[in-house]
Amino acid sequence: MNPEIAILLISCLTAVACAIPGVFLVLRKMALISDAISHSILPGIVIGFFITHDLASPWLILLAAISGIVTVWLVEAIQKTGLVKEDTAIGLVFPALFSIGVLLIAIYANDVHLDTDAVLVGKLEYAPFDNWIINSSSNQEGITNPEDLINMGPKSLWTTGSVLLVTLVLLGLFYKELKLSTFDIGLTSALGFSPVILHYGLMSVASVTTVVSFDAVGAILVVALMIAPAATAYLLTNDLKKMLLLSVVFGILAAFGGYYLSMWLDASISGSITTVLGLIFLLVYLFAPSRGLLAVLFRQRRQRTEVSLLTFLLHLNNHESIEERSVTHLQEHINWGKVRAKKVLKLALENNMISKNGDVITLSNKGKEFTEKALDYIITNKDEKIEDMKDDFFLFRG
Repeated sequence: MNPEIAILLISCLTAVACAIPGVFLVLRKMALISDAISHSILPGIVIGFFITHDLASPWLILLAAISGIVTVWLVEAIQKTGLVKEDTAIGLVFPALFSIGVLLIAIYANDVHLDTDAVLVGKLEYAPFDNWIINSSSNQEGITNPEDLINMGPKSLWTTGSVLLVTLVLLGLFYKELKLSTFDIGLTSALGFSPVILHYGLMSVASVTTVVSFDAVGAILVVALMIAPAATAYLLTNDLKKMLLLSVVFGILAAFGGYYLSMWLDASISGSITTVLGLIFLLVYLFAPSRGLLAVLFRQRRQRTEVSLLTFLLHLNNHESIEERSVTHLQEHINWGKVRAKKVLKLALENNMISKNGDVITLSNKGKEFTEKALDYIITNKDEKIEDMKDDFFLFRG
């Protein structure tokens, strides 16, 4: 297989495999757990290597997954004491476990392939050359014939693909249960589902996905692929299915963009993919239609203008003399600058809330009706009143 195609396939499969559990972690406000798992599975990998002396052994995946589950259990156990919060518990557990793994590597595995650089940034550039070779010969004499060896392609492609397939099957089987337990734990229990089993099942999937991706892409990219696409999608939609789809799309875009960025810069592929993920998130964070920073700032500015308009209308409602309803007097009385006063006056005219005769301003029937509703709400402060006021208030937007 062409190395470029192999790297892109491995990157894309890893991105999709990480994005799916990542969505549920973000929605459950457990994003830091993915960081903890990605580091704390290191002792499991090291212990598995000591037992099998084979980095390709499935025992590494099993022990690393157990290590990830132990991490979650320790965090929850410390948090339940009530002495510290969840983020503090995570900050206590994963550095301790990660440090144990690093010490074990430094002391007992310093002369083998398993090193801290591979743990952090992976070896995605070399993944296409670590192939899965099968001996198709039934020769009983133990002699290997090169013609009988079948090259199945990169190991990472098979392992990541297998994990992704299992993840998709589990998602299809337990989608409703996961959705329910993510948004309403109480209802989940009432319907007879176990939130604990679903929680640790999700953590197990996250742990297995992390360790399978660990050798190829490293801890840093695993965390980025698990959280950044989901966080980006969260800014764009409230629909779970759309969020899953968008997370997958963002992960794949980052995989392609990061690969070609690394070729252009002659830099680390994992680092480049992480950089592209950050850039995608930044763009969405700034320009998302409803939750983006610019949209929020625009909405806040508009709301301030609406509040100013409400103040203006209430002032007119409380002052009937012609002198107090002149434009000049209004600017002085409410203590507004000329620009702000002109903007509010224009908005009121556009929405037919006032009429203007020369320099004198008068409330229209629509303006009087609105101010009466606003005063009624301010005085009574009843929830049923505010909805009608909001309906009228939203008419000011334009």
